[in-house]
Amino acid sequence: MQELPKIKMLAFPEGQFFKEIFNKEQIVLHHTASGRGSDGDYKHWLNTPERIATSQIVEHDGTCAQLFNSKYWGYHLGITHPNSKRLNQNSIAIEIDSWGGLTYDTVKKVFLSYTGAVVPKENVIEYEKGFRGYRFFERYTAEQIESVRKLLLFWSEAYDIPLDYNADMWDISQRALEGTPGIWSHTSYKKEKSDIHPQPEMIAMLQGLTN
Repeated sequence: MQELPKIKMLAFPEGQFFKEIFNKEQIVLHHTASGRGSDGDYKHWLNTPERIATSQIVEHDGTCAQLFNSKYWGYHLGITHPNSKRLNQNSIAIEIDSWGGLTYDTVKKVFLSYTGAVVPKENVIEYEKGFRGYRFFERYTAEQIESVRKLLLFWSEAYDIPLDYNADMWDISQRALEGTPGIWSHTSYKKEKSDIHPQPEMIAMLQGLTN
């Protein structure tokens, strides 16, 4: 079996996800749009009745916080597509801890999250043409990208999920919505979402999975 990243188990009640086993065909990459650490997202999901959750939250240092086993499922796509329930059931979701889209305060000359948190310049990536309404994003760390890589390889082997790079994952993809097996981004399913963003290091990792 493939090597797993460092994983810490969180006490996540069974009533907050669906302890039902479905064939896994897709892996969907998200980011949290929140501050450092899995604690805030974990506590939020503990208090939501809709059973919205992902199997893993990948923290900035690469540690994976596991809420439930990947063979089970929770709602994570937030779509109204006729195929939505099946897509949630047949996919594994990963959250990467990140503020996501940022704005630049031209007066204070700092990068800000939507909550007003300052993100250091060295942690920011700029997309000259913008991406999903933002020009600046918090970078995914090398440790996060490596942990995601290990999870993808492990789950591909465990569930026979293809690792081929889907170049259409960065926009709405009919293939993703139709349930085509493989690795996708939340952006593949919902136009309002900007997770994950196409950081070159992330793309290089995804393209290298089959090498």
